[in-house]
Amino acid sequence: MTTIDFRQIRQLWMFLAVAEEKHFGRAAQRLNMSQPPLTEQIKILEQSLKLTLFDRSRRGTQLSAAGAAILPAVRQFADQVERLERAVREVAAGQTGVLQVGAITSAMLETVPAVLAGLKRDHPGLAVFIREIDSVEAIPALEAGELDVAFLRLDGKVGHGIATLPMAEERLAVALPRDHPLSDVPRIRLRSLANESLVMSSREVSPAYFDFLTAACQSHGFAPRVLHEVRSVMSQIAFVGCGQGVALVPASMRKLASENVVVRPLKERVMVVTAALAWNPARHNPMVDAMVSLAERLPAPARKLHKPDSCDAR
Repeated sequence: MTTIDFRQIRQLWMFLAVAEEKHFGRAAQRLNMSQPPLTEQIKILEQSLKLTLFDRSRRGTQLSAAGAAILPAVRQFADQVERLERAVREVAAGQTGVLQVGAITSAMLETVPAVLAGLKRDHPGLAVFIREIDSVEAIPALEAGELDVAFLRLDGKVGHGIATLPMAEERLAVALPRDHPLSDVPRIRLRSLANESLVMSSREVSPAYFDFLTAACQSHGFAPRVLHEVRSVMSQIAFVGCGQGVALVPASMRKLASENVVVRPLKERVMVVTAALAWNPARHNPMVDAMVSLAERLPAPARKLHKPDSCDAR
């Protein structure tokens, strides 16, 4: 069985540089070393792993099949080391805690700043690192300990031992091209979208949100005709502006709509959780407890705490 020893860590760093630069000379410059020692270290790594990591030719340096196979894991390893180095620097500089936060883009615009402002006020020595994520990435990252907390789009229990707290709730609205026949209707009935092509947030990005919107349409007598699945609410607005259909979006999106897009409320009162705080109670962190306590005190339309059931925990 092939194993990695600690002496290979530096060589893996070199492998990552060559893989990303696709050139030994540029990789050497990036690593502040000359090219011959870099080439020699890569050869030693290949011999140790019993793998050919690069295909070298007159056309340049390309990853081999084996090199491409291990690259994602090496990148993940490098990211983890960088997070460790950053945490060590912050603690050494006198910080009293470190919090790794993941958040969807829309939550970073409104919900996250208010929570972090209060947390930093109560804990001025706290170092916070924010990473942009898709909702679907949050639960695995919380389980693995890569994130301490996450702000994502969901509603209800998610299982896996993860606790959630709804932070923002909005009324559902419709984004339409300005020249659409329904654009002059003050409040649009949901069932009037039965024959429209819809731009939806991808189920791969936010399964709970996609399923919620689909269920809302079905409860009003039709299955949504999804023309495009996109990665964010902003992308929905952009696609609508390009004449690619209409979109169900939170009402606040009217503030971000372009001139050729109008956002009209639904006739029905359909509420959607646009941001929820999620964390893993099995991984104790005093700063997570402090953030949850603060979040529970903030005014919000939805304040039901979803704690993990015993059957959810793993």
